[in-house]
Amino acid sequence: MYTAELVFPADFDGWRDAARAAFSNSIPPEQIAFTVSGEGVNLFSEPLTHRDPDGPQPTVPRRFVDLARKLVCHADEDRFVFAYRLLWRLQTEKRLLDIASDADVIRAGEMEKAVRRDSHKMKAFVRFREIESEAGDKHYVAWFEPFHHIVEATAPFFVRRFTGMNWTILTPRRTASWDGADLSFLPGASRDMAPSGDDMEDLWLTYYASIFNPARLKVKAMQAEMPKKYWANMPETALVKPLVAGAEAAQRRMIETAPSLPSLRHEKMTERREAVMGLDSADEPMLGLDGDEANTGSNLPKTIEDARRAAASCQACPLWEPATQTVFGKGPEDAPVIFVGEQPGDQEDIAGEPFVGPAGKVFDEALLSAGVDRKQAYVTNAVKHFKFTPRGKRRIHAKPNMGEIKTCRWWLDLERELVKPKLIVALGATAAQAVLGKTVTIRDSRSKLINLTDEIRFLVTVHPSYILRLPDAAAQERERQAFRADMGLVLKTVPELALTN
Repeated sequence: MYTAELVFPADFDGWRDAARAAFSNSIPPEQIAFTVSGEGVNLFSEPLTHRDPDGPQPTVPRRFVDLARKLVCHADEDRFVFAYRLLWRLQTEKRLLDIASDADVIRAGEMEKAVRRDSHKMKAFVRFREIESEAGDKHYVAWFEPFHHIVEATAPFFVRRFTGMNWTILTPRRTASWDGADLSFLPGASRDMAPSGDDMEDLWLTYYASIFNPARLKVKAMQAEMPKKYWANMPETALVKPLVAGAEAAQRRMIETAPSLPSLRHEKMTERREAVMGLDSADEPMLGLDGDEANTGSNLPKTIEDARRAAASCQACPLWEPATQTVFGKGPEDAPVIFVGEQPGDQEDIAGEPFVGPAGKVFDEALLSAGVDRKQAYVTNAVKHFKFTPRGKRRIHAKPNMGEIKTCRWWLDLERELVKPKLIVALGATAAQAVLGKTVTIRDSRSKLINLTDEIRFLVTVHPSYILRLPDAAAQERERQAFRADMGLVLKTVPELALTN
C-alpha cells in the first residue's frame, strides 16, 4: 500500500500530482491511499515519494478534469481514491463517462451534483456582519457550515462579488479571508468566533418584512430550497415563523371577506363594451362555424364601414390601451376571399391599415407573382390591436394569448358575416385558430382546401413574417416559392381575383 499526503481536504493540485506519480509507477487504485496533512498516516503503508519520468502518463478527456475538481471537494473519505479509480479506468475505457448506467459514473454524477448544490447554498445563505478591525477599519465576517469541502472552490465568487470590501467567511473546516488584494485560507473556526449582529441588521429586517408576500408563500418549497440548517446564519429567518402565521391569518380573512359581487373593473369594462356597440348583452351575435347567427341583434353593424367605426372604440380586452388605434380589416364588402393574419404590427398600428409593413410587402409580392389582385380581396387580422413589449424606443411584437384571440373573434365573425366570402385564407396558426376556434398546426393543414360550409372553403398557409424570420437566404427563397404556390391555389379556387390589365 502506498500513501500520498495532500495539503488540505480539497487539494486538487496535490491529488493530481500524486495521481500522476502513482500512475507512472503503475500503482492500481486498490494499492494507494490519500491522506490530508495532520490527519494521520497509515503505519503499514509506504509513502509515495517520486514520479517515474519513464513510466506511463495518463490521458483523460477534458471534462474529467472538471469532474475531478468537484469529486475531491466531496465529503466522502475515499473521494481521492475514487477519483483515481476513474482516472485508471479511463486509460482502457476511453468512453467511460458516456456510459450512464456504469456504477462509478452514476456515483460520480451524484457527488458532482451534491458539491455544486452545496456551493450554491454557500453563495445564497452567507450573511456578512460588520465588525471593526484592530486597525479601525470596517471588516465583514460571516459564518457558514457546508456539507462538503467547497470553501476554496467557492470563495472566488465572493471575491468577484465583494471586491471592494474586506471580509472573512468562517466555516468549521476552513476559513476564507479577503483583504482587498489577496485571498487566503486559514484553519477552520468555531461559531462563537462570528459576530451575532450589526447596526444594519434592523434595517434589513424591516425591509425583509415589508417585501414578504404572503400570496407567494409556499412553506414546503421554501424549506426545501433553504434547509433549516442554515436558518441560524441568516437574521431574516427569525421573522419567517411570525410572518407565515400572519400570512395564514390574512388568507383566512381574505376568504371570509371575499366579495360576492363582480369587481368594479369588470362592471366598467362591460359598460364600455355595451356603450361602444350600442347593444345589450343579449343582442351580441353568436356566430358558429356554419355561418348562421343564433341571435342577430337589431343594433348590429349592417356594413363593414359601420363595423369599422364601432371597432375604433373597442375596449373589450386590455390591448386597446397601449395600442395607437384599432386596425380593422380593409377591402371590398363583397370580396370573394378574406385573408386573416395574426395581428397588426408596429407600422400597421401607426398607419391604421393591415399588412402595410415588411410582412405586407412579402404578402403583396406573392399575390402579384400569383396574379392575384389584392384590391379585390378583404384583408384583416384575428386580433385588431397591436400587442407588443417595449424595449427601449422599439416595440417588439408579442404573440396574442387565447383570451385575446377569443375576445376579438367577435369582430372576425362579424367581418365574415358581412363580407360572405367564398374562401377564407388563414395566414399562420393564430389566424387558423381564430377562424376554427381550435388549435391548428401549419405542418398538418397547410395548402389543403377544406369546406367550412357548403358556400365557404378554407385554406391555411404561413404568415409572411415567418418567411422574414428564417435565418438564411436559401430557406427564405424556398418558403417564398411555397407561399407563392399557395397564392396560386387561392387564384385557382377564386378565379375572379385575377389581375386585369
